[in-house]
This record gives sequence, C-alpha cells and structure tokens, in this order.
Amino acid sequence: MKKINKLKIFNDPIYGFIRIPSALIFDLIEDNSFQRLRRISQMGLSSLVYPGALHTRFQHALGSMYLMQKAIRSLRFKGVEINEEEEQGLLIAILLHDIGHGPFSHAMENSIVEDIHHEEISLLLMERLNEKFNGSLTIAIEIFKGIYSKKFMNQLVSGQLDMDRADYLRRDSFYTGVAEGNISSERLITMLNVVNNELVIEEKGIYSVEKFLIARRLMYWQVYLHKTSLVAEQLLIRVFKRAKELTKKGVKLESSASFAFFLENDVDKAAFGEEALEHFLDLDDIDVLSAMKSWQNHEDYVLSQLCKMILHRNLLRIKIKKQPIKKERLENQRLETAQLLGISPEEATYFVFTGTISNQAYNAKKQNINILKKSGKLVDVAQASDQLNLKALSNKVIKYFICHPKAKIL
Repeated sequence: MKKINKLKIFNDPIYGFIRIPSALIFDLIEDNSFQRLRRISQMGLSSLVYPGALHTRFQHALGSMYLMQKAIRSLRFKGVEINEEEEQGLLIAILLHDIGHGPFSHAMENSIVEDIHHEEISLLLMERLNEKFNGSLTIAIEIFKGIYSKKFMNQLVSGQLDMDRADYLRRDSFYTGVAEGNISSERLITMLNVVNNELVIEEKGIYSVEKFLIARRLMYWQVYLHKTSLVAEQLLIRVFKRAKELTKKGVKLESSASFAFFLENDVDKAAFGEEALEHFLDLDDIDVLSAMKSWQNHEDYVLSQLCKMILHRNLLRIKIKKQPIKKERLENQRLETAQLLGISPEEATYFVFTGTISNQAYNAKKQNINILKKSGKLVDVAQASDQLNLKALSNKVIKYFICHPKAKIL
C-alpha cells in the first residue's frame, strides 16, 4: 500500500514546533537514506564527557532547516528576492547537508572510507535522490556545491554564518549543558541582509556576531576538542584500523555484512561506487557498537583492549602541549609500554601515539563577515568590533597531544 503523504510537524526541544513545508521535503525526510541519520550521533563519543550529548544528525538537520526557514522570511521582509523554487532549494540543501556522515560523525570520517569527505558522499546521495525525485533537487545541489548564481544562498548553507553552524552551536550547547555555546541564532538571522549578492550583518548585530565567534572558539576547546572526547575518538579510529589489519590476515571478525565490506576492502574515492554506497547507507553507530561488544572478548590483545577502553570508558591518558612532541620521547614511551603490556613495539603504536588539534574561530581569508554600516559602507567584523579583539580569533591555534596507557606516567 502506498504511503499517504502528509505535512507534519516535529516538536523540537530547542525551537518548539518545526513545520515540514512541502510534500517533497516530507518525502525526503521519509527516505531511508535520511532516516538513517537517526542512528548517527551528532557529537561522536562526546557523551563520554557530557552524558546528555546523545542527540543525532537527524535532529540537527531538522533544526538547520527550521533556521533556514526563518532566514528566508527575514531576508524577504528586507526586500531580498527569493522565489519559491529557490526557497525549496535552500531548505533541501541545508536539510541534506550532513546526509553523508558515517558512524559517529567525524570520528571515523577518514577510516571507513579513504580520502573522501562526508560532503562528497552527501553530494552523491543528493544526486541519487535527484534522480529518484525527477530533478527536483537540481537547485539544491547547485547551492550545496556553492555554484548557484546568487552567492548569498550558497553562504546560507556553507559560510561563516551558515544555518549549519547557527544550529549546531546552540544544539550542542543545549545537550552538553555548556552554556558558553548558547548563541542567539534567531537574533543573528534577524540581522542578516544581502549586499552585492553576498550575506552581510547589519551594524546593530555586531555584538551578536562577536558572541557567535567567541562561542564557537570556546565550544571547540571545551567540547569538540575536549581531551577525553579526543582520545576516545582516536581509540575508535584504531579499533577500525586493527580490525582491518586482522581481517586482511585472514582472521574472521564478527560484524554486520556492511561493516565487514569496509573491513575487507580498501575503499577510496575511486572505488566508492554503487556497491560501496549501498553498504555505506546500511552502516551506522549500531554496527560499530555491536562489533566492539563482540570484539572486546577477541583473542587479539590489541583489538580487545581498544574495545574495552571505549566501552568501559577506561581510556588512555592524554597530555596536550603547546610544542610538538619529541620523537625520542614518543619512541621511549612506546618501548616502555611494549614491555609493560607484553606486546611488540609495533603493537604498542596502538596505545602510544601523537597528533595535533587546531582552533580558528574566524577565517577571514576563506570568507569574511562584513558589517553593513548605517552609511552603507561594508567593514570586516574584525575591524568594526570595538569591544573585543576579534583579530586574535583569526589566528589558528595549534596544539599537540600524546596518548599513552595510564599505567605508565610520563
């Protein structure tokens, strides 16, 4: 029996009722590829730090669409021309912008598949849906790719003040309980305008922009780059790496068929065809968690210990430094860990490793935020600000970390 199409509303804990604006968008939400986002966590393993951070990409996508609806209304009120087809395109582009995320979102982005980012997979899925819905997503795809003729529309989906950031900062702040990220997204949207085909912020909204940029910086250090989340995600990457290594040696590991496909095959951009896409669409957080629950009892010491560390939150110790970790220090720690755990130096690399993290709240070189003065003049927000030195937020801060077992303290 064919499903009857209805225009529905969702009750969101942040914005209240979110209305589904069209039959096409309802059908896209009902599609299996989008429903899968209910099983993809928005913040990876951040719930190991913030227990409430269990929200999903599904919620974020709906929230972003809601904010886009408000942005369209606000801009139209100010005389910006957005026709009905463009409105639909904007709403679909932001709704589907994260549809290509894999299990635990960013945590395994470069592990399941190699050299292909979630945006590229999102585009593949959007093109597939465009065929299914007879070309109805053509404008949305152009906006998503950033090639639509009205540049401000591209910026609403991917830019310094896009609806993606406007939602995830507020949503992640809500679910983690970290008040520093609680931006006034609706105030920012009300202050949006368009000049020379580009998004600008009216002068009276400058303080909202300042808070937005500060909130983004603080949320990255305090939440997204929190050391516990960081080490947990690094362990998850190594779980997959070890499982893949064992599979190639002929060791049979219990997992779902789709997870097994990526364990048995090296899938890069060139190899990401229809078969790989089908398996990817069948993959979510549940596959990974289920596999780890099984693998924690595997006879391979490295794989079992990595899984136990994540499942039981008994993680590695992590130290974050301002200077790069010396190679000698890393090698000595690996040798000591190998001796301590009774494993080879090569196996010790799974438990002792280094990496870098960076934070840049405002990248004026990539795309700046212009403030529209009452005189009509456009000024970069870093120059227009009189309360905070926003230039400092334009500098990329790089830090270095080293992880090692807690049994041995450096």
